[in-house]
Amino acid sequence: MSGHPKSASYPDTPDGRYFVVRGRLWRKSNPALNEHMRQELVKALMSARRAILQAKKDPMAVSEARRRVDEAKMALGERGPVWWEDGAPDFNRYLVKNTPYADWFAGLGK
Repeated sequence: MSGHPKSASYPDTPDGRYFVVRGRLWRKSNPALNEHMRQELVKALMSARRAILQAKKDPMAVSEARRRVDEAKMALGERGPVWWEDGAPDFNRYLVKNTPYADWFAGLGK
């Protein structure tokens, strides 16, 4: 997953929709993406993030690079419409304590 650190300190929710960083939920990439597509989208995301850093003093270039980041994250399923189909709401970027995942997270002892 593009924004998913590979570490036990960033636990995945039991349903696999989010991982938790500093008490906040972050939506994971759509697991239905094939590996080749996922890799291409992650490559595009990383390129766009580097472009933001390189364009620091050019507001137009920064804006374009941010648009590319958003486009890649939407294609990955990390932003925009949710990738699951059971009608469950999106808690992306919510504090986990303010979501239905609160008891699960408290049980981890974090």
